[in-house]
Amino acid sequence: MSNSPYQRLLDLAFAEPAAAARYLTPATREAYHLFGQAASADIAYRFERVRLGVALSLLRLLAELGDMEEARQVLDVLKNALQAPSVAGIDKAMQKGATTFDQLYANLYVNEDGEQVLHLFERTLDADTQRLMDDVIREALELVPTLDFSREEEDED
Repeated sequence: MSNSPYQRLLDLAFAEPAAAARYLTPATREAYHLFGQAASADIAYRFERVRLGVALSLLRLLAELGDMEEARQVLDVLKNALQAPSVAGIDKAMQKGATTFDQLYANLYVNEDGEQVLHLFERTLDADTQRLMDDVIREALELVPTLDFSREEEDED
């Protein structure tokens, strides 16, 4: 398995073995490599799997930044979508989880770090070419080392 930017992003987002075991299958880990080798009839599906892998990584980072249950619920939607055998199956899984995405945005309170991760997540969903997806991956890799994952509890007096 190569240490591609995609793989490095997965490794950074899922550094905890338990989280990696829960969310990352071998197929998800290899999604970018398989995309690069896909036959033309399979490119759309393989690209969607890369998109979902990047989105999964970014939502994991967001969940850890703010200890957000809603982000963890979206992670489960993305995980289910990654198990779909076709683009139509991915779309169906995402539509089924649409209310989960709505809840994430409705209950969203993020700091500047979270806003940057969320912006990359939105760009992931909008990316429709390999170049745009590679840009998101590159920017995410540059962002991760700057994120503050410490959770300073404020007194609630």
